[in-house]
Amino acid sequence: MLLFAALLLSVAEVRAQETLRGRVLAAGTGQPVVGAEVYVSSAARAVLTDSTGRFVFGGLASGLQQVQVSALGYQPYKIAVSLPADGFLFELTSRDRTLGEVVVAAPQTTFGQTRLREVEGTAIFAAKKSEVIVPENLVANLATNNARQVYARVPGLNIWENDGGGLQLSIGGRGLDPNRTSNFNVRQNGYDISADALGYPESYYTPPTEAVKRIQLVRGAASLQYGTQFGGLLNFEMRGPDPDRKAAITSRQTVGSFGFFNSFNSVGGTVGKLSYYTFVQYKRGNGWRPNSNFESKTAYADVRYQATENVKVGLQVTHMDYLAQQPGGLSDAQFLRNPRQSNRERNWFDVNWNLFNANADWKLNARSNINLIAFGLVASRKSLGFRPNDVTRPDDEANSRDLISGDFRNYGLEARYLNRYQVAGKDAVVLLGTRYYRGTTHSTQGFGPTGRGADFRFVSPENEVSGALGSSDYRFPNHNVAFFVENILYLTDKLSVTPGFRYEYIRTQANGVLNIIDRDRAGNIIQIRQQNEARTSGRGLLLGGIGVSYKPKEQVEIYSNISQNYRSITFSDMQIVNPSAVIDPNLQDERGYSFDVGVRGEKAGFLTYDVSVFALNYNNRIGEITEFDALDRIFRRRTNIGRAFIVGVESYGEVEFLNQESTEAGRWQLSAFGNVALIRGRYLKSQLTGVEGSRVEFVPDVNLKLGTRAGYGPFKASLQYLYLSRQFSDATNVGKKQGAISTPVVGPIPAYQILDASVSWEHRWLKLEGSVNNLADARYFTRRATGYPGPGILPSDGRSYFLTVGVKL
Repeated sequence: MLLFAALLLSVAEVRAQETLRGRVLAAGTGQPVVGAEVYVSSAARAVLTDSTGRFVFGGLASGLQQVQVSALGYQPYKIAVSLPADGFLFELTSRDRTLGEVVVAAPQTTFGQTRLREVEGTAIFAAKKSEVIVPENLVANLATNNARQVYARVPGLNIWENDGGGLQLSIGGRGLDPNRTSNFNVRQNGYDISADALGYPESYYTPPTEAVKRIQLVRGAASLQYGTQFGGLLNFEMRGPDPDRKAAITSRQTVGSFGFFNSFNSVGGTVGKLSYYTFVQYKRGNGWRPNSNFESKTAYADVRYQATENVKVGLQVTHMDYLAQQPGGLSDAQFLRNPRQSNRERNWFDVNWNLFNANADWKLNARSNINLIAFGLVASRKSLGFRPNDVTRPDDEANSRDLISGDFRNYGLEARYLNRYQVAGKDAVVLLGTRYYRGTTHSTQGFGPTGRGADFRFVSPENEVSGALGSSDYRFPNHNVAFFVENILYLTDKLSVTPGFRYEYIRTQANGVLNIIDRDRAGNIIQIRQQNEARTSGRGLLLGGIGVSYKPKEQVEIYSNISQNYRSITFSDMQIVNPSAVIDPNLQDERGYSFDVGVRGEKAGFLTYDVSVFALNYNNRIGEITEFDALDRIFRRRTNIGRAFIVGVESYGEVEFLNQESTEAGRWQLSAFGNVALIRGRYLKSQLTGVEGSRVEFVPDVNLKLGTRAGYGPFKASLQYLYLSRQFSDATNVGKKQGAISTPVVGPIPAYQILDASVSWEHRWLKLEGSVNNLADARYFTRRATGYPGPGILPSDGRSYFLTVGVKL
């Protein structure tokens, strides 16, 4: 018996000599998990992993063993293992999860502008000059898309006021041509909405401000992520579905002076994993001047589906169309005599815009995101009218009209990957992206019918008596492939550096025919010359940039960035028949750089500010100079003017003296804002006579905006003031001397100042708003047009009144 017992004990001791060896790693990254606990049930004890994630567990019996591995920040892992065996590899899944959208409600302030965070979604904005406008925080006329009020807090913007209905947005800055915002990369929810982002970057569609959640502007150094343009990014972030309700309804009805009526209606909500938002808008008006009627319709639908916890997909469709009568331009004498007059009754403009977007957001893990966007455009624009170089020439139905038609078919794909990682124990963020874009534009110009109506048909030139100089039929295929990378490197807790690069391949083509009409002094046709053209231009370029951010305090930042810029010649630069302007056939692309340095910050609930210095260097800047033809008729030539250098100071500040949280009764509000841009732009080098040393076009020396907002309980009121000093419309600065002679299309734009006032009252589901645009009834203009909707001086609207009734259910 004693011998048998000894044998049993020896066998048991042998069985207890197995060892469990292995390693614990983090799933997805392969990084060792230090200090993970490995627990074996039969032994009722645990061991910990070392700095490499390895462990050794001895004294175990052979056979199946139940093992549990756990670590702080990771999900527990259970498995049955069989001993003896070689080393085991255990992978733990992080407990980190991407939560649903969290809305943090801060105390209500009167600030109508904020700035972008360093990283938003799959975009990097660190060290860049950015502004964010929140329309809902404004007491302003949103129904008319009044850019003067909506963008009042953005320093340095130069705004062309083309119409009283806000059908088109035309803003520039730092010497950039404001025409249809063509020097910005204009987007809606992150995708392009212009006619052709490279070949014809003009924006005929402007989202209704009532439907916009945020307007994001990134100036100067936005080229690395959003294209090569000098202006930067302008993105309209639309309102989205209500996450807490199945159906949230908004209805706003506005009436105003000169027959203005606007109806905006939206509904949005969330049902399970599906969410939606849609709106329709109808707008019409007679205009401040005669022959200024317009009618516009816009519709939008946004559907999103939360496929999984980490994957969201969506579809968006936008439609906009409008028909507008255009009163034509005036001469200086006509404007001084009566700026409300019009001698053009037969000029029309028609736009049909259709945008499509499919998108997907994929949260790979807590540190990595992927964003995919596919977008397309099917659109057209048509302009019809009588537009001789002599704007005082009478018009009658016997004259044929000039007709220009453009059809746009574009599509593109964009992919972005953003990853947060660490280098030597310091945080870093990298953004990788690629873009493919293809656009096709069909542009036709010829003779339109006689009569007064909006009849957009081409007719033969036999009976043409309008004095037009020719016709054309062109197709412009355009291809673009781009790759970009940006990386935030946090060198210390206060200092970060963001380098970036973008490679761009562009291929533009022009295939078509141009018919040139030669006339005698009496306007009779001598001959018609036909020119066939086929041009192809392919080029690749690498752009670089870098930004630096230093935060000495939590709410103070010193930032600086520099970025290369590039702008290719556009389709409108290649060829268009215009009695007031001609185009240099040897135009070259523009190149240069943008530089910003500034300081910005805030004191929560009281002050926000941003003061910066910028420089913009243009090589081969495209602009217009004044020349005379063989018949001594004045016209503008579009060509490469030379090297322009623009430097200035842009400053913004807003102070909240009282808010509902600070006052004893919690009812009073009072705030004031101001911004000023002091800019100097000169041509440093040019081969053209009379240009070197001249002021750069569209650069007022002083651009000042002031405003205040006061409120008591549900009542709010605002008053805004704008002053722009004199600026010039051409590179030779025609009319720069006091009393010098100008032409309707060439000359200075005199200084002007405007007052706007608005009030609102809100109670539960009802809101009433009223506004007076141009309170002092100033007579002024912001543009001398060479073609549509001119040519000539385009007077801006005088005093007008508006009333809005809004309901939210």
